[in-house]
Order: sequence, then structure tokens, then C-alpha cells
Amino acid sequence: MTEVNNVELEARLENRERFEPPESFVEQANIVDDAIYDEFEGNWPDCWKRAADLLDWETEYETILDDSNPPFFEWFTGGSLNASANCLDRHLEDRGDEAAIEWVGEPADEDNRTYTYNDLHREVNEFAAALRDLGVGEDDIVTLYMPMVPELPIAMLACARIGAPHSVVFAGFSADALATRMNAADSEYLVTCDGYYRRGDALEHKAKTDEGLGGVDHDVRTVVVDRLGDEYDHPMASGEFDYDDLVAEQAGTKVEPVQRDAEDMLFLMYTSGTTGEPKGVKHTTGGFLSWASWTSQAVLDIKPEDTYWCSADIGWITGHSYIVYGPLALGTTSVMYEGTPDHPTRDRLWEIVEEYEVDQLYTAPTAIRAFMKWGSQYPKRHDLSSLRLLGTVGEPINPRAWKWYYTHIGNENCPIVDTWWQTETGGMMLTTLPGVKDAKPGSAGPPLPGIDIRVVDTRGNEVEPGKAGYLTVNKPWPGMLRTLYNNDDRFISEYWAEYSDTESDDPDDWVYFPEDGAKIDEDGYITVLGRVDDVINVSGHRLGTMEIESAIVGVEGVAEAAVVGGNHELKGEAVYAYVITEEEFDGGEELRSRIVEGVEDAIGPIARPEEIVFTPELPKTRSGKIMRRLLEDIANGEELGDTSTLRNPDVVRDIEATVGDD
Repeated sequence: MTEVNNVELEARLENRERFEPPESFVEQANIVDDAIYDEFEGNWPDCWKRAADLLDWETEYETILDDSNPPFFEWFTGGSLNASANCLDRHLEDRGDEAAIEWVGEPADEDNRTYTYNDLHREVNEFAAALRDLGVGEDDIVTLYMPMVPELPIAMLACARIGAPHSVVFAGFSADALATRMNAADSEYLVTCDGYYRRGDALEHKAKTDEGLGGVDHDVRTVVVDRLGDEYDHPMASGEFDYDDLVAEQAGTKVEPVQRDAEDMLFLMYTSGTTGEPKGVKHTTGGFLSWASWTSQAVLDIKPEDTYWCSADIGWITGHSYIVYGPLALGTTSVMYEGTPDHPTRDRLWEIVEEYEVDQLYTAPTAIRAFMKWGSQYPKRHDLSSLRLLGTVGEPINPRAWKWYYTHIGNENCPIVDTWWQTETGGMMLTTLPGVKDAKPGSAGPPLPGIDIRVVDTRGNEVEPGKAGYLTVNKPWPGMLRTLYNNDDRFISEYWAEYSDTESDDPDDWVYFPEDGAKIDEDGYITVLGRVDDVINVSGHRLGTMEIESAIVGVEGVAEAAVVGGNHELKGEAVYAYVITEEEFDGGEELRSRIVEGVEDAIGPIARPEEIVFTPELPKTRSGKIMRRLLEDIANGEELGDTSTLRNPDVVRDIEATVGDD
């Protein structure tokens, strides 16, 4: 595409607000009938039999929803099943020789591996037998502290096979974070690795693991995966076992899947809490697996013959739901990638899409903004015509990034599903069904069929279209968290107490409050504005940071922005914006003026930035989240807080120096 044509295309798309799915997509989509919304509403909760029917049950469930003890809702009670068997065993006859996982490692093309369903089934059985011999029994929690290596999903499925819940700790987390989570879960078993590759470099992981184990207050038996080989000769202490040795000892062993009650715990996932103590979110076997499977089929349009790629890390809930459990339960091929999008070159992702003929790509707005900044020349080098659907997850995507993704990656021929959900929801809640609904850039879309989401004011009354309010979920759903591990009281107070004065026995009195702000339009499409505490109070006006950031990124030349509040003598707080420009643009007064104009046009003069700081990078955690707290410190001239969790700690001092120079 020439530069002139590219400009014409951008101009043509700029004011377009709706994008209908291509006919070619609708003709093959898993769901194409708009009547599903009325059907699910009229047949609720029995409508969720449709999700349960995607699974094989050892014992049929007796009740779809038991709501007799809200907010401790239970799903598919009386039923039993095994998640590992649903992801592996039942596919062997028809899909045994087909790829289950395509693992792409670093260095590029040096250690890629294909696991067929037969391969995966064999190694999961062998490792399940090894865990059992180490003493792991049903309901023992096994901690998995591992990067994106294939032994991670193998370990997850091995745990599920023997009825042992797993607790995955993101490999980028600190040693203290590992210790905190193992202590909270009373976990006596750990699977980790010696190290992994990042941007071509071998990184040690075992030393960090050892440090973390020093803070665990009970004995632990540890299995170590050898990823680096001769690159890192890691010591093995008493109580530590080599993964390869354990699996070799169990060669050919088959383990009968342990049948789990639908409400038995499948895994714990620890997420950050407002008190500083991580929350152990409990997900169950029947509800979670049915939800991950149904949303994978309905929203991501996954079919067994597809090659599907979610670029998240399995250390987060997205990887649990949409790299491992959902795709494998449907018998498809799931791509795993160890590396980063820009190593060894900035077209690495598109190289993989082309090589593996990926059908669906599910990635984050953070990544898309980086792709925009680097330029469209990188995807242009590759044949991306295999792509049928694109998705985004992790945060709201602004309309400009949405349209870039649609144009340069999807070639205007792929519907985009912009999905809102949380660790606690287990899977998608707000998004368009791609074969049914038009997409609106910047808006996640309507609630999924059977999901009752409303935008309300502080009294719980629904707001008018176009007004901002609080997101609430007014009915339970199968994938929901059941409680916080060993802390039912915190579960109620953090998620359910906002609109219930007493612990009523009526399920209609209980409303799930995800702590996100949102607005709804006249078509029922919901735009998520970010956490309700991500607001700036300017002269008594509460302004959402996400809304201001979206306005800034909508300005030509801006790749990414972060907005925080800074102390102001007259206004109380003022808007401070930190802006990354696209590569061909320079931060200067002309762009600064256009940013101010863009914010005033989109929101009003009250949101006008007090200061705009141009920077080549923003401070981000290893999961890609912007650490706005540090930007607030800079805005207020305060001592910088802890930067140990940043993947780029030096950038904070660079920004501080830039502000000082200005």
C-alpha cells in the first residue's frame, strides 16, 4: 500500500463508527443468529446447558444453577468430570495425530516443538504419575512458577488429571511474590525451571526460585525443568527433582483421570488486592471449563481444524482460559510463543502468523500500540491472509488503534472482538459475537447472551445512554469465581457488598461489582472507562483517565499515552499526560497543541492537560501494565516509589530528567 493510499484509507475509516462482519466470515461462523440473545434471556439459567454440553461428563449434573446460598452460587451440581480428560483423552480418536500445541521458542527457529494430542496426552500422563509418586494427592495445591515453556501447560493438565489444583505464578514476579503465594495457598509442591530466553539472552530463574523458597514457611518438594541446557548449570538441592528424569522414569505410564465434582477447585489464581495482600481467586472444574470452552467457541470462533494464537502469558488468567483450557477443550491447535514481539526483528509476530497460517490472533492493545509506533511496513512484509478473526484483551482499545489493527493486520476482512473480563469472571463478559453483531471501535460491545450487565449510578439506578456510571453484573454465570481462598468474608466484602445491605437469601439482591467505570450507548454497547479509582478530580469534576488517554491517542502522531493527576493549587488536581509519539513524529509545540485541542473536543476544556511530557517509553510492569503511581510521583515532584517490578526501571529517571529540563 502506498503512502498516498494509506492516508486515503485512514481518512476513509476515521469517521466510520460501525463495522459489520464480512459475509465470508458469517457464512462459516459458529454463531450467526441474533435470536440467541432472546433465547438465552428467556431460557435462563437453563441456557447454560449449551456450555455444559461442550464437555464430557462422567456423571451428569442434576442442577444447572444452585442459587440457594448467594453469593456462593454453584453450577452444574451433582456432575463430575476431569478437565485433563476433556482437553486430551476425548480428542485422541479423531485428533490424536493433529497438533495440540505449536510451541515457538527462542532463539528463533532453534527449538520449536510440535505436540500432537497423542504427544501431549503421553507426557501429561507421565508427569501426572511423577507428581503422584512425589506425594501429590487430590486437593493438594501445586505451585507452577514457570515462563512460556511447554512444560507449563503439561504441568497444569497433569495436576488436573490427578485432582490437584494448580496455582500458576507469573515468571516475571519476584521471589517475595512466589513466597507470599505459596504461603497463602499452603502449597508444598513447586514446579519451576532453570531459566528461559528473552530477546536472545538466557535468563536465570532457578536462583530467584531458591530465594523465594527461602521465604516459604514449610517444606517444599520442587521439580526443575531444564530449559537452558549447558547455558546454566543450576545446582539441585535435597528435595529437588529433575523434570526429565521424573518423566523418563514414568515412560509409557497411564494415569486414570480423577473424577472431580463440578464445584471442586481446578486452580487458584492470585491477583492484586486493594489491601496489598494478593487475593486467591478460586475457579472450579465444571463452571470454569464450560465457560472457557463456550466463549472460545462463540467469541473466538474456534474450530478443531484452526490454528489459533493467544499472545498472552499463561501466568495470567487470559493464558489459562484462552491458551490452555478453552482451545484444548475444543480440540484445536494452540500456539505458544516464548519470546517478545520485537526480537530478533519487529516483524517476529507476523513471521509466526505467516509460518503457522494462524486463523485467529488474540492480543493486547498495548501490543497493538507498539505495532502502530513501529509502523505498518513490518506486517506488510508477510502474508497474513490466513487470519480470519482478531481479538483484543487486557484493557480498552482506543478507536484509532482498533482501526489500525483492522486495516493493517486484518486487511479489512477480519472482525475484531474487543473483550472485557477479569481474573474473577474466568472468561469474556462484554464483547460482540463476531458472526452476529457489528463492531464499534472503542466499545467492547453488548453483554454476551445470558449475561446481565448494567451501568448504574451510586444508588444502583441505570444511567441514561452516554452517561458514565458503574459496571455491575446482575446475575451469576458459570465461569465466575466461587470465593477467595480461605477468605469467604473478603470475597463478600470486595465483590458483593456494594448493593446489598444485608446478607439476603434472595439471589436478586446480590450484585457483582467489578470496580470498573463504563458508559452505555443507545444500542446497548458498553464502553469500559477503567477502574473507578483511576479518576482525576479537577475542580470537583471526576474525569476518567482512560477517557482522556483515548482522546490523546486519537490524535495523529500519538502512539500511546498515560494520564495521571498532579497536585494543583487552584484545581485540587490537574491532568498530566505522558505521551509516546509514533516514529515519524516529533514531540513539539505543534503536536502538543493538537493534543490539547483533541482532548477539549472529545471531553471539554475541563480535561485540558496541565502538562504534556513526551517520552520514548512509559514505566511498565513485566505484564505490560503502566505504573501510573510512579508518573504521579514525578508530576508531584515526590520521591519515587518502588521500581523493582518494572521491566524498564531506568525509564522513570529519564522521564524525571525530562520534566526537570522542561
